[in-house]
Amino acid sequence: MRKIDKKQGGIAGIFSDIALLIEQSRQNVATTVNAEITLLYWNIGGSINQEILKNNRAEYGKQIISNLSNDLISQYGKGWGEKQLRQCMQFAMVFPDEKIVYALRIQLSWTHIRSLIYMENPVKRDFYIEICKLERWSSRQLQERIQSMLFERTAISKKPEQTIQNDLELLKKQQKVSPDMVFRDPYFLNFLGLSDTYSEKDLETSIIVELQHFISEMGSDFAFMARQKRINIDERDYYIDLVFFHRRLKCLVAIDLKIGEFEAGFKGQMELYLRYLEKHEQLEGENTPIGLILCTGKSEEHVELLQLDKSNIRVADYLTVLPSPKLLREKLHKAVEIAQQKLIHQD
Repeated sequence: MRKIDKKQGGIAGIFSDIALLIEQSRQNVATTVNAEITLLYWNIGGSINQEILKNNRAEYGKQIISNLSNDLISQYGKGWGEKQLRQCMQFAMVFPDEKIVYALRIQLSWTHIRSLIYMENPVKRDFYIEICKLERWSSRQLQERIQSMLFERTAISKKPEQTIQNDLELLKKQQKVSPDMVFRDPYFLNFLGLSDTYSEKDLETSIIVELQHFISEMGSDFAFMARQKRINIDERDYYIDLVFFHRRLKCLVAIDLKIGEFEAGFKGQMELYLRYLEKHEQLEGENTPIGLILCTGKSEEHVELLQLDKSNIRVADYLTVLPSPKLLREKLHKAVEIAQQKLIHQD
């Protein structure tokens, strides 16, 4: 067979066109196959669940799964072990609505779905589904986000359940995100490789060097705009550490990096930055800029009393060294519980 010389004029063009058609066809086939397999697993799970429900006996359930698995392996090979059948059953139980499954099977792979079906909190599960679709995570990225407790770190997790559901519904139907779904606390910056002692400049430089990792932690809709952005007010220069633009929020995001605990004075500094950006940098059609102050710690009472949300300012911790998963889980769950208790007392 003659090798195609892509350097030849007309041949190069048609080669590129045909290659693109092949790649698109492969992708379409993969999507179709995944959709059919996912629907098959859902139907299998539903059938087994109905059979067990009819007999209403736990022992019968164990027996039918074991026997069915052996028969399927004998007929179709190793892919039908008891674990696989139980995953199918769980899938059908968690997603009983066929219409939802029909949409889900095209948007997420079976590997994605397996990571979600054992989540007990349906709101948490819906959060991961919608953000996964929005940011087009691979199944590996989804697992990493779940392990990093992204939901618990996102501001939305500390809101009333109805607010979370409303925001998720808005995201699902109109592809609109709220700031509470974008900003996190704490941020994990362990990929920066900083030593025990470092300056704000070291922190900023490391972020620029590892910008791709930083944006991955912040969220894929953040676009880098500037570092040490100089602004001049009354012939006096100020410098904003980092400036990003968030595509879905349609606004500038000013980030101030701090070494140490949050202090009340940081609010005035950030307000100055935001008002300048609003007056001189904000374009027609954009929303009001948002400020994010990243600190190594903060007092919740300080943050609450300063009413930072009214100034469009958010404060979050950042961790350059991650604690143990157990300690992190306890800390995040405690933060969510405290926030929920405050909401109850406010009512």
